[in-house]
Amino acid sequence: MVEDPAMIGPAAVSFLREAPLGSRVVVRFALPEGAEAGATDALGELVERSATGCTVETKRGPIVIADADVIAAKPVPPAPAPRERRRSP
Repeated sequence: MVEDPAMIGPAAVSFLREAPLGSRVVVRFALPEGAEAGATDALGELVERSATGCTVETKRGPIVIADADVIAAKPVPPAPAPRERRRSP
């Protein structure tokens, strides 16, 4: 299987503008100055778009990402189904 290459900069913003809502995506975005790390990723479902950015619903909740902060983005496959827990004999 060939992995989708990440789109960078303006191409990443265009991808997020055109991807269907409900798509599973990963978005690398810049954090505010002074943050411990310079950037982080949001992995989840693209749930909303506005004139200035988008919202990704992650396991930890929604993350609103400004277009100006987007570094890279790409589609990702659906999450794997949860594994069944092993039971003790």
